[in-house]
Amino acid sequence: MAQTAPAARPANPRFSSGPCAKPPTWTLDALSDAALGRSHRAAVGKTKLKDAIETTREILGVPGDYKIGIVPASDTGAYEMAMWSMLGERPVEMVAWESFGAGWVTDAVKQLKIDATVHTAEYGDIVDMAALNYDNDVCFTWNGTTSGVRVPTGDVIPADREGLTLCDATSAAFAMDLPWDKLDVTTFSWQKVLGGEAAHGVLILSPRAVARLESYTPAWPLPKIFRLTKGGKLIDGIFTGATINTPSMLCVEDYLFALNWSKEVGGLKGLVARSEANAKAVWDFCDARDWIANLANDPATRSTTSVCLKFTDDRITDGAAFAKAVAKRLEVEGIALDIGAYRDAPAGLRIWCGSTVETADIEAMLPWLDYAFHAEIEALAEAA
Repeated sequence: MAQTAPAARPANPRFSSGPCAKPPTWTLDALSDAALGRSHRAAVGKTKLKDAIETTREILGVPGDYKIGIVPASDTGAYEMAMWSMLGERPVEMVAWESFGAGWVTDAVKQLKIDATVHTAEYGDIVDMAALNYDNDVCFTWNGTTSGVRVPTGDVIPADREGLTLCDATSAAFAMDLPWDKLDVTTFSWQKVLGGEAAHGVLILSPRAVARLESYTPAWPLPKIFRLTKGGKLIDGIFTGATINTPSMLCVEDYLFALNWSKEVGGLKGLVARSEANAKAVWDFCDARDWIANLANDPATRSTTSVCLKFTDDRITDGAAFAKAVAKRLEVEGIALDIGAYRDAPAGLRIWCGSTVETADIEAMLPWLDYAFHAEIEALAEAA
């Protein structure tokens, strides 16, 4: 029986997990005040960079004694900078349950060759965070962007820990309430939850992380782009807007727009609520059907931003081909763009439900997912 396509369509079909959808009110005209053709070291550039830093602090609730810096090379650059500058002072607990966390494990074990205990979990599961030794340094992702699994709470991280916690929060910041007192190094890219332009990272350091930087020199050489200290002291200018390399002032203007939009929707509380409403719409859809499920096995660990799904119908013999066909059908229809699972993840779909996505668009897209699934099942039956 031929499937009938739904009548309603999402106004914005962009559900990519990075770069992510722009804020709903964004236009190119919003960037008209960008300091183009000006040095980022001129007064206008430094003012905008400092404004970006301090507005980030305001919205995320970052403590006043924490340092916030804008650094090159997206979240990857920020996290690599922290690893290369701080690890090696003591043993490390490396934690991974998806591809990006696995990348940090590779860097620590194979590149830096430090004394590391590696804890891993399969896609859909999470490492027991309570079982880690927090007197060692601990490296982990808050939200597994490619697995749809997140840390449910920071309560298990002890306040009296001896080691540092290094948290990759790139698909969590601005959509989840991060416990700053439990995080010593936090990194993210503004291209995720706020839909900013790529290639810029944000690095947030606690006083304990600053103390490590000023008291410890790694055994390995540090490229200039990773250096956070000079003469044993933190290069404080990095955290007031004097960036290590030249930032794009167009991207900074774009970030400032997203930050101001965040205030308009209620700040962090409003951003979290938007993301949670989006994710719940997808979860409810899956709970009402027996052919699709959340990749996260424990509901407490389900991501509210990168919602990863798996097909569970026994008629599907080639999961990767089927998921690709469903995603392609939705793309051709202009309903959902870039929702295939990450290349290293199990076959399925990944729907971005971050704060810039409108719940109405999620709700309009889901009937089309139903339609695409049944259309592809019919195609399988016809080909059999």
